[in-house]
Amino acid sequence: MGAIDIVSAGKIYPNGTRALEDVSITINDGEFVVLVGPSGCGKTTLLRMVAGLEDITEGEIAIGDKTVNEVAPKDRDIAMVFQNYALYPHMSVYDNMAFSLKLRKLPKDEIEQKVKDAAKTLEISELLERKPKALSGGQRQRVAMGRAIVRNPQAFLMDEPLSNLDAKLRVQMRAELGQLHTQLQTTTLYVTHDQVEAMTMGDRVAVIRKGELQQIDTPREIYSNPKNIFVAGFIGSPSMNFVYAKIKSKDDVLELTFGDNQITYKDEKKEKLKSFENKDIILGIRPEAFEDGYFANEADYSESIKVKVSLLEQLGSDSYVHFYKDIKPVQTEAIEEILADEGEDITVLGDNTKFIARINPNSTVAEGEEIVLRINPSKLHFFDPESGDVI
Repeated sequence: MGAIDIVSAGKIYPNGTRALEDVSITINDGEFVVLVGPSGCGKTTLLRMVAGLEDITEGEIAIGDKTVNEVAPKDRDIAMVFQNYALYPHMSVYDNMAFSLKLRKLPKDEIEQKVKDAAKTLEISELLERKPKALSGGQRQRVAMGRAIVRNPQAFLMDEPLSNLDAKLRVQMRAELGQLHTQLQTTTLYVTHDQVEAMTMGDRVAVIRKGELQQIDTPREIYSNPKNIFVAGFIGSPSMNFVYAKIKSKDDVLELTFGDNQITYKDEKKEKLKSFENKDIILGIRPEAFEDGYFANEADYSESIKVKVSLLEQLGSDSYVHFYKDIKPVQTEAIEEILADEGEDITVLGDNTKFIARINPNSTVAEGEEIVLRINPSKLHFFDPESGDVI
């Protein structure tokens, strides 16, 4: 059994810097779990603690029912795949893949069989005599994966293994890694900064911020029901739009007002929202909750707002409409951290809030044009402005 059990794990460096606090994650046997978060959040530190490359300051880590806090990395029966591949440049592909097996003094014919089987699985059989310098980035990544596979470990630990590849190859390798996991069914802990990678590959996704676990769940659940404003903003591309809104109760519905816009809400969540009546909340609107009024089904997209298109991005399969509203932007530590991670600065917005809407690619809207966007109220999210937690 290759389950990994992380219980209340913490990491404090000698200089007093805390990298992780009270992180508990159980990775079931054969499960693919992805750790995702902004740079410096502690995800790689946690992976290195599981591998034994970092000491565990607090808590306990078990691999396959065996506590490994004091176990040397070589005795943990895990295999790592690194961002920089870590191949021996003077060795052939065959020797790179066979190296750990030779150290274990396995019979020569067994080593050869394991290497050839792994090479066949990864479709690199014709590369076995080459040196790493004669390989492309994708081929080197396959060799690094092959070196891990031949060991038949209890668990794979992967530290941003696709980040050095170009965008098109990254998409291809992402799919191949998913297929490989389906085939091997080996417990995998995967670290990435790319939330698209996390959502497409993981059986479950663990979102980490500033050393603390924010939420762990299936990709669909994390996307549809984020627990707080950080998870909501970090997961999803483009990011969720946030705006301050005021709630008023009228008859059997709630009226949400932001700026000069008002939308009616009558979903099952309205009872929880009533406790915030006449108060400001943070309203979250994903880009796909909008639609061009011409294409929108009014049964679903029942509310509308008028906007002026400041920028139009046409991607073929989607069109993104950027627009601004004369509303003071939401300024919370979590949102500022998300924007900084995306290379944006909230201070440049002044007293305007920026929105992005994903609309039908057949829309004929143009930059500078005033249009009507429809909103699907069932896709709205609501957050407590003080705690940042979902309402």
